[in-house]
Amino acid sequence: MKNRVYINYIYIVYQYFNTMLKEYFTKNLPVLPGLFLLFIIASCTKDTMNSNSTSTNNNTVTIIPTATPVKLGLIEVDTAIYKLLFMDVSKIGTQTVNYDMIFDTGSGGMVIDANGIIPASMITSTGFNFTGDSTIVNGITITSQTSLIEYGDDASTLTKVYGNLAYAPVTIGEPDGNVVIKRLPFFLYYKGVDAKGKVQEAHYFDVLGVSPEYDVTFPNNAYITSPLSYYDPGTGLTRGFKMAALGTSNFSVGGTYVPGAITLGLTSGDLSSAGFVMQQLYFTAADGYLTASPGTVTYNGKLVSTPVIFDTGTEPYSYIEDKTAASGSSVLLANNSSVSIATTSGFNFAYTTTAADYLTYVENPGSSTNNISIFGMEFFLKNSYLLDYTDHKLGVKNN
Repeated sequence: MKNRVYINYIYIVYQYFNTMLKEYFTKNLPVLPGLFLLFIIASCTKDTMNSNSTSTNNNTVTIIPTATPVKLGLIEVDTAIYKLLFMDVSKIGTQTVNYDMIFDTGSGGMVIDANGIIPASMITSTGFNFTGDSTIVNGITITSQTSLIEYGDDASTLTKVYGNLAYAPVTIGEPDGNVVIKRLPFFLYYKGVDAKGKVQEAHYFDVLGVSPEYDVTFPNNAYITSPLSYYDPGTGLTRGFKMAALGTSNFSVGGTYVPGAITLGLTSGDLSSAGFVMQQLYFTAADGYLTASPGTVTYNGKLVSTPVIFDTGTEPYSYIEDKTAASGSSVLLANNSSVSIATTSGFNFAYTTTAADYLTYVENPGSSTNNISIFGMEFFLKNSYLLDYTDHKLGVKNN
């Protein structure tokens, strides 16, 4: 364990969940059709770089050894209201930094404030101060391509984050376990404004989204997605990561650093014999590989058909989308309500709501503008999670 102090966590977590709750899936996404998808892009084929190989020269056989997975740590925070995960980013371009980013399975891409990364003279309330198609500063290429990310459930909570597409080598993880992504596309933002027009504090919306979906797309077909998907783990390993069930013992108000919480680089055993129930992910040109699993949710004996997503960035509530629910406000399930999840891939999980744990809302997707049921942080306390970036699969496992 590291002896670290996270004095801003309670404030950050409170603000984050009061503006970002359910942000990533309030898009008007279509209900995912069927169980099959014809992959039509070349990236869907197996990366042959990740398999063992041999070479011969003058009758000499060279065996390339299998690489070893990398272990990355997480910081587990509990404010007594919210639980949240952070992962450290220690270098961007040539700039040494120390930013603990929200570790989010419900979004794809690194989203980070420019303050402290590039000179303050380059940052204005209307954009970055440079001319031309791009500029390079502190080893970071900032392009002229702009976009925004919107957070919130409705007009009263809507916050907008403005920024540009950027590229840089980025170091992710703590000194006891880290990786360097040599050229990572990410969203560098200069301003975040809440629904009342108030400009938010620096690094207010820093997120490390590890989903293979596209968090932001740009006009030249560029996009940002999981930084971990750009890491090549080496021979014999598949691009991806797994996270064991978190439990509750390491969560603390000050933040507890847990080394080795993430295993980056998947073995053949992880993908075939480790007990994960695997789900093929669905691709759309606008959103990338969505981590929604077709299935059903049953609450208090009522069964509804709905895709489900498991999202570390949603807390303290989960959300069931029921087309037959009354329109308007969401309804919080009463204490001792039973909820069960069954995906078409064969994964099952059940829980009972209490006054403090597994708080769950039921809402009509016509009112929420979201048709995917979201199960938040508490799902990960008892279940393992895996993402295979090469073959585009999601794995979940009961613990």
